[in-house]
Amino acid sequence: MTPEALAALHARAFRTPAPWSPADFAGLLADPLCFLLIEGDAGFLLGRAVAGEAELLTIAVAPEARRRGLGRKLVARFLYQAQLRGAERAFLEVAADNAAAIGLYESAGFAPAGRRRGYYLTPEGQRIDALVMARELAAAPSG
Repeated sequence: MTPEALAALHARAFRTPAPWSPADFAGLLADPLCFLLIEGDAGFLLGRAVAGEAELLTIAVAPEARRRGLGRKLVARFLYQAQLRGAERAFLEVAADNAAAIGLYESAGFAPAGRRRGYYLTPEGQRIDALVMARELAAAPSG
């Protein structure tokens, strides 16, 4: 997917946090520590792994493709790729009012690890907390 296609899907999937621009995606894709996982044209996940830690930077699934397991599949692939890259712990941030995403992450073994008060700004100007979630990773898969 091109940075433009990633930004277009991100804009369809999000209002809060604000969707990322093609330039945002281009910059991250140029970073050798970042990795992109794609599920056709219906979803993607962008992650980063460095110094034993992995961060799920963003995940987007097209509205019409939700509730089909794509998010779960992308998160599982992220965890696997993070382990391959030597990560021992994975982190993410999620809007505290995004119950569906929090449920997805909890089902993948993430647990609350902190809170960033007023981290996200809605289009209406309201502030929403970010829930920081983390989980330990097993040793890198063999083979």
